Amino acid sequence: MTSSRRIIARAASSATLALVAGCAVGPDFQAPQAPTDAGYSPDPLPKQTVSAEVAGGTAQRLVEGEDIPGEWWSLYHSEPLNKLIEAALKANPDLDAAQAALRQAQENELAGEGAFFPTVTGNASGIRQKAVIGANIPNTIFSVYGADAAVSYTIDVWGGIRRNVESLEARAEFQRYQLEASYLTLTSNLVTAVINEASLRGQIQATQEIIKIETKALDTVRHQLVLGGVARADYLTQQSTLAATEATLPPLQKQLEQQRNQIQVLAGRFPNQDPGERFELASLTLPEELPVSLPSKLIEQRPDVQAAEATMHAANAEIGVAIANELPQVTITADIGRQAAEFEKLFQAGSGMWSVGANVTGTIFDGGKLLHTRRGADAAYDQTAAQYRSTVLSAVGDVANTLRALTSDAEALKAELAAERAAADSLTLSQAQYQAGGISFLTLLNAQQTYQQAHIGLVKAQAARFTDTAALFQALGGGWWNRSDVAAKDRGAASQTTDAAL
Repeated sequence: MTSSRRIIARAASSATLALVAGCAVGPDFQAPQAPTDAGYSPDPLPKQTVSAEVAGGTAQRLVEGEDIPGEWWSLYHSEPLNKLIEAALKANPDLDAAQAALRQAQENELAGEGAFFPTVTGNASGIRQKAVIGANIPNTIFSVYGADAAVSYTIDVWGGIRRNVESLEARAEFQRYQLEASYLTLTSNLVTAVINEASLRGQIQATQEIIKIETKALDTVRHQLVLGGVARADYLTQQSTLAATEATLPPLQKQLEQQRNQIQVLAGRFPNQDPGERFELASLTLPEELPVSLPSKLIEQRPDVQAAEATMHAANAEIGVAIANELPQVTITADIGRQAAEFEKLFQAGSGMWSVGANVTGTIFDGGKLLHTRRGADAAYDQTAAQYRSTVLSAVGDVANTLRALTSDAEALKAELAAERAAADSLTLSQAQYQAGGISFLTLLNAQQTYQQAHIGLVKAQAARFTDTAALFQALGGGWWNRSDVAAKDRGAASQTTDAAL
């Protein structure tokens, strides 16, 4: 960091090192190397997905090594979505909590750096006392006044203080990446929620269209029943089919309302504060170019991987702290002041007093406490190293799964579109043939049910393309390093006023 306090602290630490020619015990942290054998698939990635002539059916090109924009959701070209996320970034309490956690970690780090400096305390006292000296000597009443300043400084011979500050710095880094992870989670969840809302609106619209078709079919069957052209069982079957379709509408409307409530909560608003914006699939644009980061680059981009590395760093530094605590500690003390029996003489000549001393303290026996503490620190580091490897594996796996979903769901949408169009043509033909008496009611009913399934399936397949795209940006880290909404130094930075004052 660039604060004046930190510069002075490190200068003091360097001066101490020069005086005692000491070194920081414990292992120096080495950042894990990016895996060289990691990949997203045993087969080469396709250059682009297939396309379909429907909203959300654009062919997407996979571009290896392309950077990710900080505001990646803007690629959907939806102004209401951009405004929603902008509002959420200002009002979401989870982001506020993550900011506060980062500030706390940074202040703890600055507090730890205070150990590089001497501790100076001041004391002023006044005592009036009655003393019993002896049986034949009258009791004596006297006063003692004093004022002194004491200085205590622990020399960082073994680097324990430096290792502790190193651990605190790493923990602050952890919280910084936790903040970035919170930012990424919020924006990704909002985009996904908006897509889900658009999908539900599309499913509701499709269901309402199907209800109209089935209602019209019911009128046709009723007319045929009156003329004696069909059995009453056919009429009742069509009536049952219509009722079953109508029964699917309330659950979809419930899900839509719940999705809207979730969007308001993510935006930091209460459900009754819904501004009423509507999101539909037709209003979203599917990005045509998608970045695909190399696995070695992915490690740098994922905030959860960087947070796991910071945790490793902190645990590594704690090993040095534990080792230093096993070694003798050297403390220098000094005391200067004045003492007098009368307050007015406190600052006269002859009332001065001082003392200087050094103290070396080492543990002779503690029942193995320090030994097992160090071994525990070793085990804690091994744990964080294993967790880091697990996080890396999960990160690469997330991208691999998303890339597979992108290509597969694009093919699924193409197939669903063909199925929906074929089902629509079949239904139109069946309706005409039934009215002409050319087919049975059962054939018409099958055509209706096939179209219903195909129509709803098409809407869901459209939404999946948009959701897969959001999932890829999230899996790749979300471009937090390119954010322009807030400067990197201001993301939870410690008080500028405090730093300036020091």
